[in-house]
Amino acid sequence: MKALLIVDVQNDFLPGGALPVKDGDLIIPIINKLQKKFSFIVATQDWHPENHGSFAANHGGHEIGGFVQLNGVKQILWPVHCVQESQGAEFHQDLDKEKWIRIFQKGTNPLVDSYSGFFDNNKNGDTGLSDFLKSEGVRELYVCGLAADYCVKFTVIDGIDEGFTTYLITDATKAVNLQEDDFEKALEEMEDHGAILLDSSSI
Repeated sequence: MKALLIVDVQNDFLPGGALPVKDGDLIIPIINKLQKKFSFIVATQDWHPENHGSFAANHGGHEIGGFVQLNGVKQILWPVHCVQESQGAEFHQDLDKEKWIRIFQKGTNPLVDSYSGFFDNNKNGDTGLSDFLKSEGVRELYVCGLAADYCVKFTVIDGIDEGFTTYLITDATKAVNLQEDDFEKALEEMEDHGAILLDSSSI
């Protein structure tokens, strides 16, 4: 069985949000159209406590974009975003959620960041996504959402490592692009790891 996995299409990652992805809102109509082609749809949601260690505001004197050691891992510092129960953490109002089977929340542990929808960045915390998909007989995973160079990339890579045939829908994702070519690098990294890149029109 195939599943559509929608990654973090939340207000804070969209224009006007705390950590906006340029043109991130342009993928919403594409994702809504894609959902008509799938009977099995799940989503991930960044869901941080206010004291999360990835927030620059929680490290006095450190600027956004700087780095600290967080639980033994080099951590880039982000603006405060997707705080639990906040408007910024909610999914965009135009995103169709009617057919979603389950939402998997990530980033809940303040001591470690979580880009992937499967595991935290230390691979100690497990969202339960992999076990759930396998228990439902999912073998093919089609991934879209935000952002291509962080949460989407790590979700795709972990999906492959978990044994799923994993597709990235390239026109249904956008990148943060801290560096100008981060989107292209992310696509290359995912493909090199075994991801199959395709356009939504070919599904």
